[in-house]
Amino acid sequence: MDFMTVLQVLDSTVRLATPLLLACLAGLFSERAGIFDIGLEGKMLIAAFFSAAVAYASGSVWLGLLAGIGSSMLLSGLHGLASITFRGNQLISGVAINFLAAGMTVLIAQDWFAEGGRTPSLIGAARFEPITLPLAETLRGVPVLGPVYAELISGHTILVYLALFCVPATWWVLFRTRFGLRLRAVGENPAAVDTAGISVVGMRYAAVMICGVLCGIAGAYLATALQAGFVKDMTAGRGYIALAALIFAKWRPWYALSATLLFGLLQAVALRYQNIE
Repeated sequence: MDFMTVLQVLDSTVRLATPLLLACLAGLFSERAGIFDIGLEGKMLIAAFFSAAVAYASGSVWLGLLAGIGSSMLLSGLHGLASITFRGNQLISGVAINFLAAGMTVLIAQDWFAEGGRTPSLIGAARFEPITLPLAETLRGVPVLGPVYAELISGHTILVYLALFCVPATWWVLFRTRFGLRLRAVGENPAAVDTAGISVVGMRYAAVMICGVLCGIAGAYLATALQAGFVKDMTAGRGYIALAALIFAKWRPWYALSATLLFGLLQAVALRYQNIE
């Protein structure tokens, strides 16, 4: 395996790890507040559909992104209503969201577009385009570091860089702010938090809403950046993989980055060498 092949595999790793990372951080906020969320898959799926549908109809990928985030937050609100307000079983609520999203997306897609449960292909301003960082082409000829900068660091969409930025941002919010301290306390000892006069319900709703935003970005990335439209069940179990990565990472943001990059690398290698006999 030559150097350029390694860079191509690593580039694919970053792209494939991005939705896993966003969903993993989403689950981290929710579970730190004491809400187990197996519905990451469903929220990503419905966000992928509505982001692609709105981007196609409006011609604006940013409107599509907002639609994806909004639809994901709606399902997060339903999960919060079932598991926080009505104190229902969190596992059943999450599974129900996954089934609801899987059926709803195909049904609406077929009704709106009549293309077998998928949206038309997105082109132009309806997709996120790769960003070429400054001096990427100039430094391409520099041995080793040039190709790394031009091929691996540069050339990703803005959502990839946003996902990477979310890792230190999540760490700072959870471990360096009053909000993060209260959020973690709600997950570890809600009775003590309630005694201190802090709304446990309010903090948990805030956590599931943040979870919805991040899942919405992850789903929008799948449909408007990684691919050029929505197809049936396009999340392909990524929500469950993100949940596994979260457990593997021990609910810590930096470990979550490492875990999702590992899963992304394994997927990238599998896709590149799937035809080897």
